[in-house]
Amino acid sequence: MDVEPAGGRGKAPDRSVNGRGGPSPAPEDGAAHGQDRQGHAPPGQGPPERETGGTDSSANGAARAAAGGGAAAAGTGTAGAPATGSAPAGASDAVSPSPNRDPNEDRNRPADRQGHGSPDRGRAWAELLRVPAVFSVPGDALAGAAAAGHRANRGTALAVCASLCLYEAGMALNDWADRTLDAGERPHRPIPSGRIAPGAALGAAAGLTAAGLGLAAVAGRPALATATALAGTVWAYDLRLKNTPAGPAAMAAARGLDLLLGTAATATAATRTEAAAPRPFRGRLPHAAVRTRRPAPGTGAGRVARRALPSAALLAAHTYGVTLVSRRETTGGSTTLPLAALAAVGGIARSAGRDPAPDRASSPDVPRRRGPRGARRTPPPPRRPAPPPARRRTAARPAPGGDRPAAGAVFAALYGATAARPLLHAALNPSPHFYQRAVGGGIRAMIPLQASLAARAGRTGTATALLALVPLARRLSRKVSPT
Repeated sequence: MDVEPAGGRGKAPDRSVNGRGGPSPAPEDGAAHGQDRQGHAPPGQGPPERETGGTDSSANGAARAAAGGGAAAAGTGTAGAPATGSAPAGASDAVSPSPNRDPNEDRNRPADRQGHGSPDRGRAWAELLRVPAVFSVPGDALAGAAAAGHRANRGTALAVCASLCLYEAGMALNDWADRTLDAGERPHRPIPSGRIAPGAALGAAAGLTAAGLGLAAVAGRPALATATALAGTVWAYDLRLKNTPAGPAAMAAARGLDLLLGTAATATAATRTEAAAPRPFRGRLPHAAVRTRRPAPGTGAGRVARRALPSAALLAAHTYGVTLVSRRETTGGSTTLPLAALAAVGGIARSAGRDPAPDRASSPDVPRRRGPRGARRTPPPPRRPAPPPARRRTAARPAPGGDRPAAGAVFAALYGATAARPLLHAALNPSPHFYQRAVGGGIRAMIPLQASLAARAGRTGTATALLALVPLARRLSRKVSPT
C-alpha cells in the first residue's frame, strides 16, 4: 500500500524504488525535519520510522531488496528528500520494532502455552510412577491376609492403600535419585527430558510416604511398625543401597515387609472385631471379667505374622531375582544371569505349589495352654473316644480346604510360565531389549505368585480375583513401560 507524502507536495515522484511507477512515499514532517544528516533522532524521541513509511505491504519487499544495492549509493538520505536505500522489512524490525506490535505476542506462543493441564504432563507422571507395575501391589496384602488364616477385612483394605502409597513413593524417589544417570542412559525419562521437575518428584515421594504411614497408623500399631520399616527400606534402597551389593537384598526385604504389612493389619482388625463381638456364656459373669476379656492366646498380630513368613520369603526370593536382572536392563549382559533367575523361578514355583505345614503353635484355632513361669504345664484331660460313624452308602465329603494343594499347584504353574518365558528369551539373546522384557515379565509374574500363595492357604476365590489383574497390567504396559 502506498502512503501519500505528508510534506513536499510539489516534488517530482521518485521512480527508483516504487516498482509500479507510482509516487514513492516520503517521510512524515517530524521524521524529515527532526533528524540530522546521519538519520539519528534528537534526544527525547523514539527510534526513527522506516524511510519508506514503515507501513508498506510485503508485495514491494522484493522490489526494494533488489533496488536497495544500487539506490543506496545514489541516495544519501538528506533532509527533505526521501532516501532510496531502505533496508528490508525484516532487518528494520530487528533493529527498531514496530510500535504497533502486540506486547503479548511472545506470551501467547504455543511453546509457552504448555502448562500443567496438557495431556503430555499426565503421561509423564504415569511414566514416572510406572503405573502398570501398581497392579502387582494389592496381592501382597491379600496374600499376607490369607497366610495368616483370616479373610480380607477393613485392615486388609488399609494395608493395600498404604502399600500403594509407599510403592509409588519409591518409584518417584527412584527417578529423582537417578536423574543424573538417566540423563545419559535414558534421556527420555520424565525428569531428564524436562517434563517433570526434580523438586516435584521429590515432593511427591515425601507426600506419598506420609500418606502411607498415616493409613498404616489407622490400621493399628503393628501395621504402623511394619510400614515404618518398609518406608525406611525403600528410602535406604533408593538413596544409598541401590548400586551396592546389598541393593537386591534391600528390595527383596521391602517386598517381604509389604506382605507382612497385610498380615499385621488384617490380624489386628480381626482381633478388634473378635474382642468387640459379644460372646454367649452360661451363668452370670462378673463385670470385671467382661471388661478385661482378651482374645485367645496365639491370635495376636505378632504371633500370626510367623505363619506368613514362608510366603514372605518366597515373594522376597522372586523379587531378589528380578532386581538382579534389572541391573542390566540398559546395557544387557550374559546368559548366566537370566539362566540363574530361571532356575530360581523353578524352585519358587515348586515351593509355592506345596501345602504349607500347619503351625500348631501359632494357629488361632488351636490355643495353647499356658501357666505361670516355673510351673509344670498340666496335660489336657483325656478325651472320650468318639462313637464310630454310622455306616452309610454316601460319598464322604471332602474336608474344607482339601483341594488347596491342587489349586496352589495350578497357580504356581501359571506363575512359572509367566516368569520363565521372558527369562528364556533373555538367555537366548542377552540384549537390553530382552532384558527389559524379562524385568517386565518378572513384575507381572508377581500376581500369579501371590495368587498361588493365597490358594495354598485356602483362599481360592482371592487367588482367582488376583488373576484378573494380569490382563490389565499387560494391556497398560503396552502404553507405559513398567521399568
